Amino acid sequence: MIHGATIRVQHPMRLVDPRHLAQLMSLEDQEPTIAMVGGIIGPRNATPASAAAVGTEQEGPPGEEHQSFPWVVTLLASVLITTIVVDVIGNLLVIVSVFRNKKLRKAGNAFVVSLALADLVVAIYPYPLVLTAIFHDGWIAGYMHCQISGFLMGLSVIGSIFNITGIAINRYCYICHSPKDDNLKYDKLFSNSNTMCYVVLVWTLTILAIVPNWFVESLQYDPRVYSCTFAQSVSSLYTITVVVVHFILPISIVTYCYLRIWILVIQVRRRVKPDSRPKIKPHDLRNFLTMFVVFVLFAVCWAPINFIGLAVALDSRLALAIPEWLFTVSYFMAYFNSCLNAVVYGVLNHNFRKEYKRIVLIIFKLHC
Repeated sequence: MIHGATIRVQHPMRLVDPRHLAQLMSLEDQEPTIAMVGGIIGPRNATPASAAAVGTEQEGPPGEEHQSFPWVVTLLASVLITTIVVDVIGNLLVIVSVFRNKKLRKAGNAFVVSLALADLVVAIYPYPLVLTAIFHDGWIAGYMHCQISGFLMGLSVIGSIFNITGIAINRYCYICHSPKDDNLKYDKLFSNSNTMCYVVLVWTLTILAIVPNWFVESLQYDPRVYSCTFAQSVSSLYTITVVVVHFILPISIVTYCYLRIWILVIQVRRRVKPDSRPKIKPHDLRNFLTMFVVFVLFAVCWAPINFIGLAVALDSRLALAIPEWLFTVSYFMAYFNSCLNAVVYGVLNHNFRKEYKRIVLIIFKLHC
C-alpha cells in the first residue's frame, strides 16, 4: 500500500474489451489505482512503448511508458478532423460529379463511385467515434459501437483495395486490348449491366472477407490508436492470411495490370509498338495516370501497418523492436488515405475538376 492506494500491475499491451470498460471504470472510481508499468509507477493507462508492436503481449524493458502527451493528442485529433472533413466533402463531390457529367458516366467509373462510398463510410461513423475516444482518452461508446466501428473500418479498407483492383483490371482491359480484339471485347465485357454485377461481386467478397473477424473476436479496442480495430495478436496464422489475401494479393494483381499498361505506354512513346496493338488516346492516358496515383497512395499509406503486422506474426520477437510512435503513425497514415482520392481526381482529371467547380457554384448560389 502507498498512501492507502492499491498498486495494480497492468499487462503492458493487452487490448481492452469494451464489454468490460464500464465495470473497470466503476472499480477505478471506487478505489484509487496506480498502475506500475515496467517497474515505474505511472498513469493508469500507461503501457511500455517498446511493446507497442501489433497486439503483442510481451513485457518491455523497464523505464519506458506510454503517455498521451498533449501535443500528440492535438496532432492526432487535427489529422482526423481534417480527414473527416475532406473525406465527406470530397467523396460526395466525386459521387455527384459522376452522376451529373456524361463524360464521367462511364461503366468503368462505377468502381470509382464504389471506392468513394468505401471511403465515405469511415468518415461518417468510425472516425467520429475515434475522435471522441481521443478527446476522452478512452473508448466511451460501448461494446456494440466498438464492434460496428471495427467492422466498418475493415469493410472500408477491404472494399477500397478490391475496388482499386477492379479499376486496374478495367483499365488493363481497356488500354491493353482493343475493342476490336477477337480475344477480348471490352464493350461487351464491361457493359453497364456487367459492371454493376462486378461491383456487387466486389462488395460481396468484401463482406465475406470481414465476417470471420467476428468469429475469432479480433475486433478490439486499442488505446494506442484510440480505435476499435483488428487485433493482429489473436492468431498469427489468421493475421498472415489477412495480410496476404486482403493486401499483398490484390496489390500484386494491380501491379501486374499497371505494369503491362506502362510497358505499352513506353512502346507507344518510343514508336516500337506493332501496328496491330491498340493505340492510346491522350485522355485515356490521363485517366490511367489518375488511377495509378490513387493506387500508389493507397499502397504507400497502408503498407506500413500491414507489414508491421506481418513481421510480428512471422516472428513475435520483432514486437520489442517496433516503437509505439511508428505503430501510431502507421495507423493514422492509413486513416488519412480515405480523403486523398477525391483530391487526386480534382488535381489530375479535368472533367472532375470542372464538375467540382460547377457543383460548388450551384451550392454557393443556392446559399446566397
